[in-house]
Amino acid sequence: MLISVVIPLYNKNDTVLRALDSVLNQTDLPDEIIVVNDGSSDGSEEVVKNLNHPLITVIHQKNGGVSSARNKGIEFAKNEWIAFLDADDVWKMEYIKQIKNLAELYPDCNVLATAYKLQDYLGTNKSIILNKIHFSGTKGKLSNYFDVAACSNPPLWSSAVVVKKSAILGIGGFPLNIKSGEDLLTWARLAVENEIAYSLKELSVFIQDSAHTYNDRPNRIPEHEDMVGNELIRLYELNPNIYKIKNYIGFWKKMRASIYLRLGERKNAFKEAISSLYYNPLNKIVYAYIILLILPTGITNKIFKKLAN
Repeated sequence: MLISVVIPLYNKNDTVLRALDSVLNQTDLPDEIIVVNDGSSDGSEEVVKNLNHPLITVIHQKNGGVSSARNKGIEFAKNEWIAFLDADDVWKMEYIKQIKNLAELYPDCNVLATAYKLQDYLGTNKSIILNKIHFSGTKGKLSNYFDVAACSNPPLWSSAVVVKKSAILGIGGFPLNIKSGEDLLTWARLAVENEIAYSLKELSVFIQDSAHTYNDRPNRIPEHEDMVGNELIRLYELNPNIYKIKNYIGFWKKMRASIYLRLGERKNAFKEAISSLYYNPLNKIVYAYIILLILPTGITNKIFKKLAN
């Protein structure tokens, strides 16, 4: 099993060495590491070049965003399997070894992934929440991806997924011109077309460096045109028999409603809440959102501040 690692790099000179060290310290090394410099202006690419490591190739492009950088890395990758790692995240030492084990156990799966840890800006780690896992033991096929994804933290995450090059090219790579949710849409497209082998071992760490992630105001504002939601709906219309894909659309709309609520954009929050219930009318949380929308703004803001604390 030959693996190419693709690392998109944009102004991460303070963390990229940490990410690369986590790759180079694997018990099973990858076969190449492609760092795509996405127009960095802080000297990030020089930090990587100074390593002068034979496994590492640096590719340069004008700033085009993380999807564009990942797609460029996929294009240049020489090997059958592509592993993704963001420049501010890390792998634990046995990550690639576990991925190879999954490939051996489940040769019919084109997507291989593990669970991961969340690390906040204070360095505190916590496990992700995964509900409705159907297989027993620590590994198996994630045959009910949309069911799990609709009631858990994202089971697939960009620094803990390895895919066959043919599979990611088969869905057109990562979508361009989407600022938030482009990765979730990519995993959804892959899940419709491919089987997923999954390990519950937490062998990757999602490092959230910004304190703004933890205050009572979201650090990402939903795009006015919900391109991710529209594409998920299109996937459902083309594949109506995919298990629980409607619930996942309702989950996505619920997330948008939640963010709009926290931003105080009540009209948009109500619109997304109603849309969420259309796809998943049994989601009790969304009914709670609608109740919050009926309450005066001051009371709603106090409730969200308490929840944030």
